[in-house]
Amino acid sequence: MRSLGRFASALATLALCAGVAVGAPARFTIASATFRDNAFMPKSTVYDKGGCRGGNRSPELHWTGAPKATKSFALVAHDPDAPAPGGWYHWVAYNIPPTTRNLAFGARVAPGQLGTTSFGATGYGGPCPPPGNVHHYRFTLYALNEPSLRGSALTGPQVEAAVRGHVLAQTVTIGLYKQ
Repeated sequence: MRSLGRFASALATLALCAGVAVGAPARFTIASATFRDNAFMPKSTVYDKGGCRGGNRSPELHWTGAPKATKSFALVAHDPDAPAPGGWYHWVAYNIPPTTRNLAFGARVAPGQLGTTSFGATGYGGPCPPPGNVHHYRFTLYALNEPSLRGSALTGPQVEAAVRGHVLAQTVTIGLYKQ
């Protein structure tokens, strides 16, 4: 038993030396197997109308470290560089169950969990910026202390307003695209 105590103590010392606090909550992070953070998104994710010729499939997203008290998630994909007041909302999903840890490539999110994008539709709408500068597509995931947001097909700004005061943690990954 004495050697087990020394072993645990040694592990704690190693964790502290590595900058990991023993017993500290995990860091809430989101990532994608489809694109790296701050890297260009593939053609498979690009919108398929309005002069854009992509696959219009949502990227794979996965996350870890959500707070234990999480009762639901909300996801907003937003292009703040778009030449429209307030930017452009490409994907709005909410009331995602707290046991969910990923959305697959081309995910089909339940209709009651989909909000309305700036395209005026529910579901994912990929990048399709005007020619010129690089655009930044911010995929923000919110861990919420509420099991559901009220309302159907909420817009991006409506979801962002509805989550205020209910966010336990949030995390972002950014995809880039340029025509």
